[in-house]
Amino acid sequence: MEGKKTILVTGANGQLGNEMQVIASAFAKYDFLFVTKEALAIDDIEAVKKYFAGRSIDYCVNCAAYTAVDKAESEPEKAMLINATAVGNLAKICKGNNTQFIHISTDYVFDGTATRPYLEDDPVSPVNLYGASKLKGELLAFENNPQSIIIRTSWVYSSFGNNFVKTMLRLMGDREGINVVSNQQGCPTYAADLASAIMHIIIRLQPTSKISNDPLQSSKIFNYSNKGNITWYEFALAIKELSHSKCIVNPIPAAQYPTPAKRPQYSVMDCTKIEQTFNPAIPEWKESLEKCLKILLGS
Repeated sequence: MEGKKTILVTGANGQLGNEMQVIASAFAKYDFLFVTKEALAIDDIEAVKKYFAGRSIDYCVNCAAYTAVDKAESEPEKAMLINATAVGNLAKICKGNNTQFIHISTDYVFDGTATRPYLEDDPVSPVNLYGASKLKGELLAFENNPQSIIIRTSWVYSSFGNNFVKTMLRLMGDREGINVVSNQQGCPTYAADLASAIMHIIIRLQPTSKISNDPLQSSKIFNYSNKGNITWYEFALAIKELSHSKCIVNPIPAAQYPTPAKRPQYSVMDCTKIEQTFNPAIPEWKESLEKCLKILLGS
């Protein structure tokens, strides 16, 4: 009988890493290794090499990232180190250890000027340093390990960590009214859904998979977000409605809410490819938001 496959998850304290821990018990056929940046900093190449040398790891899901979008503008070296250089090194180490590398990227690789949902092979042109660092990470991953799988996601939130949903709940509890940008469009991604999709992909990648042909013989980049597309203002209105808040939510243009890092005006992604290749569950955004709010509000 074949032994259990081992899955390494980096960035275990982040939103996605935590959600991977939540669902791990449902996948008893796998052994999981969850490492925080304190336990294994992916930018410490010697530590990563040493970690892999002592273990047999079949899959590495890299959830570790520098995610402070605005702060990246003033810390470009740090953002590039974690989101690009370290990713390339990790991909190379995975290749050398026959480990399937799965890396999480972002919609911010696009410039936001599209008029229809972005496809995986659409031209990339980041408008901020965070996006540029994540794009460089993608390029280095493929350069060092052509079998890498990249999953681009957007507007991630969870009951863990810091995110838009938790910020809105806090502000709605503290203030009578708030202003939210109404002319930037995208789609939220509940990290719990993304975690489930990643496990679905890993299962489909098994040698015993019923997929007759290599599902990755074309590009190995996939988009994943919840279904539908909204503005940040519409997202805030849904949070208000589902949390029964009395706070007044006012729409404002992005120009009235300047930030150090420019945001794409439109970053809706087309998820057809990941559906056709792996067929993961992709719930509607509001359905998933409701699930997350029930956890956060204890209802």
